[in-house]
Amino acid sequence: MAPLRFAANLSWLFSEQGSALSARLEAAARAGFRAAEVAWPYGETAAQLAAALKTTGLRLVLLNTPPGATDLGELGLGAVPGRQDAFREGLELAVAYARELGCPQVHLMAGRVPQGAERSAVARDMETVFVENLRHAADVLARENLVGLVEPINSRLTDPRYFLDTPEQAASILRRVDRPNLRLQLDMFHWQIMGGNLTANIRAFLPLIGHVQVAQVPDRGEPDSPGELNFPYLFQLLEELGYTGYVGCEYRPRGDTNEGLGWLRAYWESRGLAPGNAESQADVPT
Repeated sequence: MAPLRFAANLSWLFSEQGSALSARLEAAARAGFRAAEVAWPYGETAAQLAAALKTTGLRLVLLNTPPGATDLGELGLGAVPGRQDAFREGLELAVAYARELGCPQVHLMAGRVPQGAERSAVARDMETVFVENLRHAADVLARENLVGLVEPINSRLTDPRYFLDTPEQAASILRRVDRPNLRLQLDMFHWQIMGGNLTANIRAFLPLIGHVQVAQVPDRGEPDSPGELNFPYLFQLLEELGYTGYVGCEYRPRGDTNEGLGWLRAYWESRGLAPGNAESQADVPT
């Protein structure tokens, strides 16, 4: 079994370095990471980030499409009726960054149920819009040899209005779209909150899964913080099932990021990976 490959989520980790992604990349490299992910890198130029990636030797493995008008409460546009043009403009920006940064995957954010609307009343129209946008996105991404991801975000705790909120819903939409370069993003935090049954769900949806993210439930802290999930078991399960993608560390550190990485150092050591050169054996891109 190959050990898992971990990516530092720079939108959540190393905030003590300030807001500049270049500084967070440097901190992630010093901590032993060989890969990183970031939600929205668009506050810095792609050229600046490409230079930082080259300097640190890190690989960027995931970025998101732009969120839309955050001042109006938007968080993604993929399924939002009337916002198709804005979604497609944002997609072009995401693809441009992915191309220059060598990033292989783009999270195609679904977005929220519009303000004042009932989910049940708009669900059919939103799914229709999402399917159309995903088909368009798949074609655009294919021209660049990129993979698109869709991620269910829990609507019980994190975002009550997020349209895509369960793996079953996401898988159904992916099967309807039927494009080989669109995959499912498994965030264990969200999946546990919405339905639990992680062992069976990981086994059932593994053929669709292109990326994994981790955080403890319910406080979204480090994997070894108090909570519901047994991460040593879940990591071993992913290994046994032959998962070869990245595992994004999208959690809220309880203090200094480095001091909270004991769980990851313990994982690396248990797999025979030397601390300080932590993923040298496990991080060869597939």
